Amino acid sequence: MTAPEPEPAKPRRGPGRPRQDEADDGPGTQERIRLAAREVFAERGYDKTSVRGIAKVAGVDPALVHHYFGSKDELFAAAIELTMEPALVVPAIVGDGPEGIGERLARYFLGIWENPVTRAPLLAVIRSALTHEAAAAVLRRLILRRVLERVAADLNVPDPTFRAELAASHMIGIALLRYVVQIEPLASADPEAIIALVAPTLQRYLTED
Repeated sequence: MTAPEPEPAKPRRGPGRPRQDEADDGPGTQERIRLAAREVFAERGYDKTSVRGIAKVAGVDPALVHHYFGSKDELFAAAIELTMEPALVVPAIVGDGPEGIGERLARYFLGIWENPVTRAPLLAVIRSALTHEAAAAVLRRLILRRVLERVAADLNVPDPTFRAELAASHMIGIALLRYVVQIEPLASADPEAIIALVAPTLQRYLTED
């Protein structure tokens, strides 16, 4: 009786390359990794999060995480972008023209902070950015390039990027005091009351000469 021929050996992967069956999973795998990254960064913060830990939560090989996202910083940016969704949000903020842009910006910003699903990763971002330069650099790139510069491009005013940065600084300051430090009465104020008071200031930043 002839012994069965042995199966051909599978080709070895190079560093950082996923198995073919993993690579074929494509966008679904990438989204799973991004969701896992958002969860782990929110739970552990930037410094205590590792690519290996994210891979474990996502159920993939760490090499696959590196294959799709490169470094930990790039994965951090991808996780935060998943929360902020600038590709969808920026057109919604600027699409109707300058009238009411301050209210739309305030409503969007408070909306993502009031939602428990998106608040947790944003808290991790703010806290990490205060203590880690790498996290701060990721946040700067995301806010400046993906949000503020695109908003500024639609503003017909002098120094549009500077004005957009002032608006962002106003909203980030509110986030720090309301959600991180939790100073009263701001911490428990009705979001609509905050929007009503803040929107005119943002409107002035973004539209007045």
